[in-house]
Amino acid sequence: MRVRVDLSLCQTHAQCVFAAPEVFSLNDDDELVYDATPADASLPAIEEAARACPVQAIFLDED
Repeated sequence: MRVRVDLSLCQTHAQCVFAAPEVFSLNDDDELVYDATPADASLPAIEEAARACPVQAIFLDED
């Protein structure tokens, strides 16, 4: 599984950070950073993060 975030869409609402903090975080400049290849165990939280994103900028791709 690969996580992809369209950073041109992302408006840093940070809902993904709340839903899956093991994958998504904000850096010191309040910019989104994320683990593009997280553990499979994180899948439910990542799916929740994708649903919670108000601009639908989070995508899950099969490897």
